[in-house]
Amino acid sequence: MKGLGAEVAKNLILAGVKGLTMLDHQQVSQEDTRAQFLIPVGSLGRNRAEASLERAQNLNPMVDVKADPENIESKAEDFFTQFDAVCLTCCSRCVMLQVDQICHKNGIKFFTGDIFGYYGYMFASLGAHEFVEEKTKVTKASQGVEDGPDTKKAKLDSTETTMVKKRVVFCQLKEALAVDWSSEKAKAALKRTAPDYFLLQGKGLLGGLVLAPSQGGVGLGRRLLPHFVPQFPHPCSEEATD
Repeated sequence: MKGLGAEVAKNLILAGVKGLTMLDHQQVSQEDTRAQFLIPVGSLGRNRAEASLERAQNLNPMVDVKADPENIESKAEDFFTQFDAVCLTCCSRCVMLQVDQICHKNGIKFFTGDIFGYYGYMFASLGAHEFVEEKTKVTKASQGVEDGPDTKKAKLDSTETTMVKKRVVFCQLKEALAVDWSSEKAKAALKRTAPDYFLLQGKGLLGGLVLAPSQGGVGLGRRLLPHFVPQFPHPCSEEATD
């Protein structure tokens, strides 16, 4: 529950999810008192999750906010199955891979991210997602009209649209990190890959995580889907049908 975790928690609570659990075993440091706005003055040495609880709850009394001071590494798999979504912030690579594997196995939405000054990364593993997208219709030249290069080209008719059903399958974190950069395909993708991707390859620091429970309330995963699209060289597969 550093600065990034506090921002994520604040946004979810204000969005009106049914409940949210903040998990962090670390104590409040001098840095936290300047960067983590949920921690009140005079909390130095307290558990970060517990110190953030009062202000987090005051953001929206309709949300059931809880604090868990235990270490994420001590949590069993069944701890995560009570949630719709898991969001890790400032965690080590091994913790991210382990939790992502648990979430993928149990059909739980998984998010992770960290920031380093002006740079940062975000990864989402949301399983399979179906949605409908509005597309402008392509009209072809009618038969019988005068031949010519312009008439043979398909044209976009901005006045007419069609709904296209799409299905996106998100890859797991271990797949996104297992890219072989020596292959020709990967070299071509490197030009389109943001440098932030390589921040994921670093170890990072073990921080806290924010989760939202599944019993009733807002469908957290569905609400956040349009805003969390992974941008990695091991892309999601996409299918489209009219």
